[in-house]
Amino acid sequence: MSTVQKPRLAVLFGDPAGVGPEMGAKLLARAGNREAADILLVAPASVLAGGEMLAGIRLDVLRLQPGEPLRFEPGRITHLVQPEPTGGAAPMGECSEAAGQAALQALATATLLARDGAVQGIVFAPLNKHSLRMAGMQEEDELRFMQGLFDVRTFTCEFNITGQLWTSRVTSHVPLKEVAALITESAVADAVHIIDAALRRAGIARPRIAVSGLNPHAGDGGSIGSEEIEIIAPAVERLRRDGLEASGPWSPDTVFIAARRGDFDAVVSMYHDQGQIAMKLMGFERGVTLHGGLPVPVATSASGSAFDIAGKGVAGIEGLQHAFDLCVRIASA
Repeated sequence: MSTVQKPRLAVLFGDPAGVGPEMGAKLLARAGNREAADILLVAPASVLAGGEMLAGIRLDVLRLQPGEPLRFEPGRITHLVQPEPTGGAAPMGECSEAAGQAALQALATATLLARDGAVQGIVFAPLNKHSLRMAGMQEEDELRFMQGLFDVRTFTCEFNITGQLWTSRVTSHVPLKEVAALITESAVADAVHIIDAALRRAGIARPRIAVSGLNPHAGDGGSIGSEEIEIIAPAVERLRRDGLEASGPWSPDTVFIAARRGDFDAVVSMYHDQGQIAMKLMGFERGVTLHGGLPVPVATSASGSAFDIAGKGVAGIEGLQHAFDLCVRIASA
């Protein structure tokens, strides 16, 4: 009788100035999580200590320095100690180069370990993109940063998951004024194909995918914009000819009502807030972000670094727990 080998997951504490270290410590304190996977914590010692203090717990860790061979012991967390930020400790509750440096270093280390097969998935607590950029990240977000390290040259996209409903989007962390020029038939098709494939891997044999319009009322027959007629509808028709159960373009202000009712398994939106606002209203605390198109599952909670409650010891971890569970399932498969 064969048994499923536990996956090795890298766990990151996110932005040290936010709620990430507290959330990460609470996540790793749960015995069930340590049983579900071999956990490699990638963080500076100070970030771990800060998370433990805020969570009011002490984690049993096996400390390794960079360059040491990875090893794991039953029920323990292996802590791969990262360098401390050169600028000193990050001030709590605000963006800083020091916070971004700690988060970016951990992200890079975990990505390279996953690229080399040392871990099968990555779970990270909330990051702050501005801090990452202050520390030198040139890409629009952490997904594109990781994509470069993995040398992935095909389409990648954030999936947002709340309950049974998934979303992907054609554009992501770009200024709103640049969105319309980025809406092309191939971009729409890529966003639908990538979430269709992910849902099939998750066990849905024929995903029902709604494609949103770009303009109010999906262009209202061309009177409020022509992208639906000229770009989105032809893309949907091509997808249907390819055998996908895609439909649209749907009016952006009503498509999530139908999705919440259960009419669709996924919604493909045209830009970040078009989907994110709806999804967060439907379940902010339990939402998950999954980075699609990378060689291994990379997941986080949908919530942000929450500077307003950082350092108060009150951060919940429901979304991060769902992210961990999803990463375990995908990595195990």
